Amino acid sequence: MAAPALLRAAAAELRRRARRSPIPLPALSSLLSSPSPQGPAPSRPDPSPLAHRRHLITLRRWPHPAASASPELLYTRILLPSHFLPASPLSTSTSSPQPADKALPPPPAPPLTWVDKWIPEAARPYAMLARLDKPIGTWLLAWPCMWSITIAAMPGQLPDLKMLALFGCGAVLLRGAGCTVNDLLDRDIDNKVERTKSRPFASGVLTPLQGVGFLGFQLLLGLGILLQLNNYSRILGASSLLLVFSYPLMKRFTFWPQAYLGLTFNWGALLGWAAIKESLDPAVVLPLYTAGICWTLVYDTIYAHQDKEDDLKVGVKSTALRFGDLTKYWISGFGAACIGSLALSGYNADLGWPYYPFLGAAAAQLAWQISTVELSNRSDCNRKFVSNKWFGALVFSGIFFGRLVS
Repeated sequence: MAAPALLRAAAAELRRRARRSPIPLPALSSLLSSPSPQGPAPSRPDPSPLAHRRHLITLRRWPHPAASASPELLYTRILLPSHFLPASPLSTSTSSPQPADKALPPPPAPPLTWVDKWIPEAARPYAMLARLDKPIGTWLLAWPCMWSITIAAMPGQLPDLKMLALFGCGAVLLRGAGCTVNDLLDRDIDNKVERTKSRPFASGVLTPLQGVGFLGFQLLLGLGILLQLNNYSRILGASSLLLVFSYPLMKRFTFWPQAYLGLTFNWGALLGWAAIKESLDPAVVLPLYTAGICWTLVYDTIYAHQDKEDDLKVGVKSTALRFGDLTKYWISGFGAACIGSLALSGYNADLGWPYYPFLGAAAAQLAWQISTVELSNRSDCNRKFVSNKWFGALVFSGIFFGRLVS
């Protein structure tokens, strides 16, 4: 069985070389074990113990007349087992059928999420619209709220667990409402972008009217949460809706929509403190808010690199396009500003010493993201983006333990 297989391999190699060569290759007249034009090589004893199993075969190819002024023969040598001595010449006639290339296997289907498994089919498009299958956005919205509520706790005491739960539910609802507004306004853009063309509006699964109804439902539930806060927090919370509704338009007018997202996503850094203190302490909450904005500029710029080719085609803007090849320098600066602002906020809030080791660990996690991210690799950009939930968790842990021992 080995000899026919090697014969087929040799023929396939010749056909491959013929296709690659600009010189036409006529049918080979023979497969010769013939000497080169310089004459036969002197026979030498082969010192190898496997000499009896090898045979050097020279395949001769005729040159094209225009290839050289002096017609010289071209040779290809193939090492074959000595028992493989073909009785008849190999034929490379074009009439012989060529094996068809095997079709590439289809790409693997995306893994099923809990939405696919547990949500009824009729409600599934709405869950997808609210991004319930991708909780990273909820984490990124919730962490600044948790930081602020915990840093506002009394020294030596646990944070208000009721407020943590309310703000956690509010993060789910507000994130879902923001995604609904974003998809309503961007539905004509999303169907031109590879990553977003399967979204409910872009794919036609939901109509804009259904989306508006779902948006009203989410805002109504969010109002129920807002009414449980003090009056100062109600006004402050309601004012964030202006940012929520205007953010999707920013990518049409500025290369800095990620900065505007930072203003929106980190509003909880102000609101969480106000919900506990019924006021704002600029020395604590403004550095905390600034840190969140800089953090958002880091992770959302990395995220935007997934869509930069499509963004260029459809004409929308982002910091990924603004920074270009200098992206890592820019986000390194924003990362340093984030850590510095967090340190200042913790210092002004008189947090205990455990806060600073955790802040150092968070800084290392952010540095790892920036230094290792492959900005031309979509899957790696998404992995680094999702890893920011651990950055938020490290900062929260530092504030938690720092407040307990302060």
